[in-house]
Amino acid sequence: MSNTQIAFLNRSNVPNRDALQASIDRLGFNLKLDPEFTPFDDSGFSPCTLEGAPDVGFEIYYAPALEIVNGDPNLSAIVGDRDFSISMVWGGSIKDCACTMVVSCALVTDFGAVVTYEGEPPDTVESLFANTKSILADAAKEKPRRQTPPAGAGTTPPKKPWWRFW
Repeated sequence: MSNTQIAFLNRSNVPNRDALQASIDRLGFNLKLDPEFTPFDDSGFSPCTLEGAPDVGFEIYYAPALEIVNGDPNLSAIVGDRDFSISMVWGGSIKDCACTMVVSCALVTDFGAVVTYEGEPPDTVESLFANTKSILADAAKEKPRRQTPPAGAGTTPPKKPWWRFW
Protein backbone atom coordinates (compact mmCIF):
# COMPACT_ATOMS: atom_id res chain seq x y z
CA MET A 1 0.00 0.00 0.00
CA SER A 2 1.36 3.37 -0.90
CA ASN A 3 0.89 6.70 0.87
CA THR A 4 0.92 10.12 -0.75
CA GLN A 5 1.78 13.48 0.73
CA ILE A 6 1.24 16.46 -1.55
CA ALA A 7 2.89 19.84 -1.18
CA PHE A 8 1.12 22.68 -2.97
CA LEU A 9 3.19 25.77 -3.66
CA ASN A 10 3.81 28.30 -6.38
CA ARG A 11 5.85 26.93 -9.26
CA SER A 12 8.26 29.84 -8.88
CA ASN A 13 8.94 28.71 -5.29
CA VAL A 14 9.88 25.11 -6.13
CA PRO A 15 13.41 24.90 -4.72
CA ASN A 16 16.43 23.51 -6.49
CA ARG A 17 18.37 20.76 -4.74
CA ASP A 18 20.81 23.10 -3.00
CA ALA A 19 18.08 25.36 -1.61
CA LEU A 20 16.01 22.42 -0.38
CA GLN A 21 19.05 20.76 1.19
CA ALA A 22 20.04 24.04 2.88
CA SER A 23 16.53 24.33 4.34
CA ILE A 24 16.63 20.74 5.63
CA ASP A 25 20.05 21.37 7.18
CA ARG A 26 18.97 24.67 8.73
CA LEU A 27 15.96 22.95 10.31
CA GLY A 28 18.36 20.49 11.96
CA PHE A 29 17.31 17.30 10.20
CA ASN A 30 19.91 14.68 9.27
CA LEU A 31 18.57 13.96 5.79
CA LYS A 32 20.67 14.18 2.65
CA LEU A 33 19.00 14.43 -0.71
CA ASP A 34 20.42 12.56 -3.67
CA PRO A 35 23.20 14.66 -5.26
CA GLU A 36 21.45 14.14 -8.62
CA PHE A 37 18.09 15.42 -7.31
CA THR A 38 16.69 17.67 -10.05
CA PRO A 39 13.30 19.34 -9.54
CA PHE A 40 10.86 19.12 -12.45
CA ASP A 41 13.07 16.57 -14.26
CA ASP A 42 12.92 13.86 -11.58
CA SER A 43 10.09 11.39 -11.60
CA GLY A 44 9.91 8.18 -9.63
CA PHE A 45 12.16 7.06 -6.82
CA SER A 46 14.42 9.68 -5.26
CA PRO A 47 17.00 8.12 -2.92
CA CYS A 48 18.02 9.85 0.30
CA THR A 49 20.29 9.22 3.26
CA LEU A 50 18.57 9.46 6.64
CA GLU A 51 20.70 9.47 9.79
CA GLY A 52 23.48 7.86 7.77
CA ALA A 53 21.24 5.10 6.34
CA PRO A 54 21.44 5.16 2.54
CA ASP A 55 18.58 2.74 1.87
CA VAL A 56 15.69 5.22 2.08
CA GLY A 57 13.74 7.61 -0.11
CA PHE A 58 10.42 8.27 -1.78
CA GLU A 59 8.85 8.63 -5.20
CA ILE A 60 8.45 12.20 -6.38
CA TYR A 61 6.16 13.66 -9.03
CA TYR A 62 5.54 17.23 -10.20
CA ALA A 63 2.29 18.55 -11.66
CA PRO A 64 0.22 21.70 -11.98
CA ALA A 65 -2.07 22.01 -8.95
CA LEU A 66 -5.19 21.93 -11.13
CA GLU A 67 -4.33 18.41 -12.31
CA ILE A 68 -4.31 17.21 -8.70
CA VAL A 69 -7.30 19.22 -7.53
CA ASN A 70 -9.40 18.05 -10.50
CA GLY A 71 -12.48 19.95 -9.32
CA ASP A 72 -12.40 18.64 -5.73
CA PRO A 73 -13.69 21.53 -3.58
CA ASN A 74 -11.87 20.27 -0.46
CA LEU A 75 -8.51 20.17 -2.25
CA SER A 76 -9.25 23.49 -3.90
CA ALA A 77 -9.71 25.06 -0.46
CA ILE A 78 -6.37 23.59 0.69
CA VAL A 79 -4.50 24.77 -2.41
CA GLY A 80 -5.67 28.38 -2.33
CA ASP A 81 -3.78 30.40 -4.96
CA ARG A 82 -0.85 27.97 -5.23
CA ASP A 83 -0.38 26.78 -8.79
CA PHE A 84 1.89 23.73 -8.51
CA SER A 85 2.25 20.45 -6.64
CA ILE A 86 4.94 18.03 -5.55
CA SER A 87 3.62 14.57 -4.74
CA MET A 88 5.76 12.40 -2.50
CA VAL A 89 4.87 8.71 -2.36
CA TRP A 90 6.22 6.01 -0.06
CA GLY A 91 5.39 2.42 0.84
CA GLY A 92 5.52 0.66 4.18
CA SER A 93 8.87 1.84 5.51
CA ILE A 94 8.68 4.40 8.30
CA LYS A 95 12.12 5.63 7.21
CA ASP A 96 10.73 6.48 3.78
CA CYS A 97 7.83 8.25 5.48
CA ALA A 98 10.33 10.19 7.60
CA CYS A 99 12.11 11.41 4.46
CA THR A 100 8.83 12.70 3.09
CA MET A 101 7.99 14.42 6.36
CA VAL A 102 11.37 16.16 6.56
CA VAL A 103 11.08 17.44 2.99
CA SER A 104 7.53 18.58 3.78
CA CYS A 105 8.76 20.56 6.80
CA ALA A 106 11.32 22.32 4.61
CA LEU A 107 8.77 23.08 1.87
CA VAL A 108 6.30 24.51 4.38
CA THR A 109 8.88 26.53 6.32
CA ASP A 110 10.89 28.11 3.53
CA PHE A 111 8.98 27.78 0.27
CA GLY A 112 5.37 28.72 1.06
CA ALA A 113 3.93 25.24 0.67
CA VAL A 114 0.85 23.80 2.25
CA VAL A 115 1.00 20.03 2.74
CA THR A 116 -1.78 17.48 2.77
CA TYR A 117 -1.68 13.77 3.42
CA GLU A 118 -3.95 12.26 0.78
CA GLY A 119 -6.30 15.25 0.72
CA GLU A 120 -6.79 15.51 4.47
CA PRO A 121 -6.85 18.99 6.03
CA PRO A 122 -3.26 20.18 6.52
CA ASP A 123 -1.64 20.07 9.93
CA THR A 124 -0.45 23.25 11.56
CA VAL A 125 3.27 23.89 11.19
CA GLU A 126 3.76 22.98 14.85
CA SER A 127 1.87 19.72 14.42
CA LEU A 128 3.78 18.90 11.22
CA PHE A 129 7.09 19.29 13.07
CA ALA A 130 5.87 17.31 16.10
CA ASN A 131 4.66 14.49 13.86
CA THR A 132 7.94 14.53 11.94
CA LYS A 133 9.97 14.22 15.15
CA SER A 134 7.76 11.35 16.31
CA ILE A 135 8.14 9.57 12.96
CA LEU A 136 11.92 10.09 13.05
CA ALA A 137 11.99 8.47 16.50
CA ASP A 138 10.04 5.50 15.14
CA ALA A 139 12.29 5.35 12.07
CA ALA A 140 15.35 5.07 14.32
CA LYS A 141 13.86 1.83 15.70
CA GLU A 142 13.14 0.33 12.29
CA LYS A 143 15.54 -2.39 11.23
CA PRO A 144 17.58 -1.71 8.10
CA ARG A 145 16.35 -3.23 4.90
CA ARG A 146 17.89 -6.56 4.15
CA GLN A 147 20.77 -6.02 1.81
CA THR A 148 21.21 -8.45 -1.08
CA PRO A 149 24.65 -10.06 -0.89
CA PRO A 150 26.91 -9.54 -3.87
CA ALA A 151 26.83 -12.21 -6.57
CA GLY A 152 29.08 -15.14 -5.76
CA ALA A 153 29.27 -14.33 -2.06
CA GLY A 154 28.60 -17.98 -1.18
CA THR A 155 25.40 -17.28 0.70
CA THR A 156 23.14 -19.78 -1.03
CA PRO A 157 20.14 -20.59 1.15
CA PRO A 158 19.73 -24.23 2.15
CA LYS A 159 17.52 -26.21 -0.19
CA LYS A 160 14.31 -27.81 1.05
CA PRO A 161 12.73 -30.89 -0.44
CA TRP A 162 9.75 -29.93 -2.58
CA TRP A 163 7.25 -31.54 -0.15
CA ARG A 164 8.26 -29.17 2.66
CA PHE A 165 7.02 -26.10 0.84
CA TRP A 166 3.47 -26.75 2.07
